[in-house]
Amino acid sequence: MELTRHSLGLTVLGAAVLAVGALGAQTASAQNMSLKSGEVSDGAPIKEEQVFKGFGCTGSNISPSLSWTGAPSATKSSVITVYDPDAPTGSGWWHWVVFNVPASTTSVPKNAGDVKAKLMPEGAIQSRTDFGSDGYGGPCPPLGDKPHHYTFAVFALDEDKLEYAKDDNASAALVGFETHFHTIAKASLTATYGR
Repeated sequence: MELTRHSLGLTVLGAAVLAVGALGAQTASAQNMSLKSGEVSDGAPIKEEQVFKGFGCTGSNISPSLSWTGAPSATKSSVITVYDPDAPTGSGWWHWVVFNVPASTTSVPKNAGDVKAKLMPEGAIQSRTDFGSDGYGGPCPPLGDKPHHYTFAVFALDEDKLEYAKDDNASAALVGFETHFHTIAKASLTATYGR
């Protein structure tokens, strides 16, 4: 079959429309996914219970409960993160990194970030934060800094398990790299803390 310039143009246009349609569907899924917490509210200050204990901070370092809805049906696993873009490091600060969360999981209870408590669903891995240990590490900005922003996020992924991040020694950057390429939807909330 001979492709004319006109039919080739329609084929390319059709492919572009399909691609935009797929992107639109993904965006709609992302917009339908939402994240809530019983202890942390979007735009509000974080309580001392969730603040780090150490580095000059005197909080209780208890991770908040998180629950999410609206993950696409194609979700095969999830990733949970807490990130401070305002940390004076040039690369922000990772406070919590959890991957291989089963797709059937739609919430984690308060204090699930304590690896010794074993409150995470089976198969989920809490990897190394920028504090140098696995599990949750709460906010602890430098004394006198303006309040930092802490983004709590859940990513719905199209793969069951991360291919490159294998265990709790995986860096946040490695988990983030793979998460970037497999995210089909995301929900987040951002709270603040200063001292």
